[in-house]
Amino acid sequence: MKKLLLMLFIIPFVIIDAQKIGKLAPEKPPEVFPPNAWGVDFMFGDGGFGLGTFYRKAFNQTITGFVDISFSESKDEREVEYIDYFGNTIVFGKKNRVFLVPLNFGLQFRLFRESLTDNLRPYICAGAGPSLVMTTPYNKEYFSAFGDAVSRIAAGGYVGFGANFGTNKSNLIGLNFRYYYIHLFGSGVENLENRYRNNLGGVYISLNLGVMY
Repeated sequence: MKKLLLMLFIIPFVIIDAQKIGKLAPEKPPEVFPPNAWGVDFMFGDGGFGLGTFYRKAFNQTITGFVDISFSESKDEREVEYIDYFGNTIVFGKKNRVFLVPLNFGLQFRLFRESLTDNLRPYICAGAGPSLVMTTPYNKEYFSAFGDAVSRIAAGGYVGFGANFGTNKSNLIGLNFRYYYIHLFGSGVENLENRYRNNLGGVYISLNLGVMY
């Protein structure tokens, strides 16, 4: 009798199939962003604030081509600024202000596309192209001095790394770090009296804001 009751108790569990473990949810496919982007760069470097613009064209999900141009001031590392009693900034021995207008064409390579979420899209980049080097006399007022500007062409480029943020497919937000190399052939430029510079590059931090389409 006991054996019969035990069998009646066990049989239902043998007949009923064990509940299967549910399948894992399929991975979310990677986001596909619009191939074109245009925007502005807000740049911060040794020479102060700079401003630029860019256009990017994605060839695929990893490689993007770009062209950018910017305008910023370049200062000699030996410059020392003083502020007088009236709040005016004075640099003793300074002869010229020097401005850089580099035009660069290059490629941007996205990193870790398979392992990071699309909310963070890091990349490395490199570009090259001509740069306009402009000097204006320091002893004249800032804007009126452009009437006596002297311009020369230099060779240059940059390498850098950065990242784009967010998954919004209309607005582009990014941050990058670039090292510019700009070489001026010949006698160089004279920021300080009798001190000439041929290498005018430096490190810039750039905030990128734009639109994708």
